[in-house]
Amino acid sequence: MARRWRLFAVTAVAGVVVAAGKWATGSIGAAAVLLVFFLVLAVATSPLVFPRPVTAAATRADSRPVVYWRPGCPYCVRLRTVLGPRADQVQWVDIWQDPEAAAIVRGFADGNETVPTVVIDGEGFVNPSPRWLKEKLQPA
Repeated sequence: MARRWRLFAVTAVAGVVVAAGKWATGSIGAAAVLLVFFLVLAVATSPLVFPRPVTAAATRADSRPVVYWRPGCPYCVRLRTVLGPRADQVQWVDIWQDPEAAAIVRGFADGNETVPTVVIDGEGFVNPSPRWLKEKLQPA
C-alpha cells in the first residue's frame, strides 16, 4: 500500500522543502506558488485521480474495457485525463495492488509491466493512444 503513495509523498515533501527555502529567503509569493505547484503535481500523480480500482478477477464478470495502470505512471495520468468523464466506462486495475493483474500485463507486454495496458474483448493494447481509447468507448 505504501508503494502506491510513494511518489505522492516524495513530491509533496519536495514541494514543502522548496517552498520553505523560498520562504526563508523572503520570497513568500514564490514560496506559495511553488508549494501549490508541487501539491497539484503530487495529487495528479497519486491514486486519487483514478476511479476506485478493481481486481483482475472482478473484471471477468463485466464486459467493459479494462485499463491496467499503476500510481505515478505519467502515461496513465495522461490516459485518465484525456478520457475525462468517460473514465468511468472502463475498469481500472492497479497492477501494484493485484499480482494477477501484473501477470496479465506481462503476458501482453512481452514480459514487461508496461502500463497503461488496455484489454478490450480479450485483446491487449500496450500504451495505446488515449484518443484511440476514447473513440472506442461509447458516447457518455
